[in-house]
Order: sequence, then structure tokens, then C-alpha cells
Amino acid sequence: MPTLETLSAFFLASVLLALAPGPDNVFVLTQSALYGKLSGVVVMLGLCTGLLVHTAAVAFGVAVIFQASALAFSLLKVLGAGYLLFLAWQMFRASPERVDMHGYQPKSLGTLYRRGILMNVTNPKVSIFFLAFLPQFTDPELGAISLQMIVLGGIFIVATVLIFGTVAMIGGLLGSWLNRSPRGQRIINWIAGSVFLGLAIKLVTTER
Repeated sequence: MPTLETLSAFFLASVLLALAPGPDNVFVLTQSALYGKLSGVVVMLGLCTGLLVHTAAVAFGVAVIFQASALAFSLLKVLGAGYLLFLAWQMFRASPERVDMHGYQPKSLGTLYRRGILMNVTNPKVSIFFLAFLPQFTDPELGAISLQMIVLGGIFIVATVLIFGTVAMIGGLLGSWLNRSPRGQRIINWIAGSVFLGLAIKLVTTER
């Protein structure tokens, strides 16, 4: 097992990475603003479930396939970009609607959870990032590398939950404003659509 000092350093690095502005926290923020903070939390849980998949892939060597195979990397990249373009199209054509913060969700929680998983799992850069990031905090003399990576992946997920959960709460506060402003909701819809479109372009143009 990694030492306490190593785990502390890794947790700090994970928090800083989660805080850095990026597609995932912007995604959580916009979904929370559109559908309420509970929806933002559910999206965050979906993203973290995807992180479990990437952690397992790195721990057991599957991510190496995406690093070594241009075809596998390109296929997953195209699938992910296609899904993001579909989401962007949905947001651009969405009409303003009242966001009920007291139980009703315009999007089912299951849909939002699956959206978070797909967003994360279909991004091969996450596996490659884990493949590059996690081994820096492992030591063969401290036990099985795969077990150490699983522990580190768990810590990364905890840091992500803390930061993205806070982002979801902030986004939920914006939802109250959206209820009073159809124009504001249209703006958020277009921001969300632009985020999805930008993510699709970024993903499809990503090199290994």
C-alpha cells in the first residue's frame, strides 16, 4: 500500500485537478443549473462511475490497448464525439421550461446518470491520463501495483465527489434564477449545447 505521505500528496493533486476548469465540472454545472442540484449530483455520480471503469482499465492494463492501438482509440473517440453532438443538438433545440426544484426532474435521474457514465467512459483520454498519472504515485516495493492503482483511483473519485458536488450545489442555485427567467434558461441551454459541441470537437481532434 502507498504511504500516508504519498496518499496525502495524491489527494491534494486530485483536488487541484478537479478544481481546474474543464469539461467535466462545466458539464456538472450546466446540468445542475438546468435541472436542479440533485440532477447535478446524479450526473457527478455518473462521471465517477465512469472513473471506476477507467481505474479498473488502468489497474488491469486494458488502457494500454488504447495507447497502443490507433484503431481502438479512434473508434472510441468517434463514438464519444457522436454522443456529444447528439446532446448538443438536444440542447440547441430545447425550449424554455420551468425547472421544479421540489421533486420533478425534466430529465429522469437515470438518464442523467447514464449521460455522466457515457461522457466519461467514451473519452479515451481519461484512461490514458490515469495511465500516466496514477503510476507516478505507486511503488513496486509497497505491494501489488494493480491494488495500489485501485486505491489511488478511489482517492481520485473521493476528491472528484467533493469538488464536483460543490459545483452541483452552485449550479442548483442558478436554477432558481432560471425559473424566473425564460431568457436565462435559453442562454444556459445554448451554453450547455456549446459545451457539448466544444467537447465533441475537442474529442474528435484529440491525438493519442
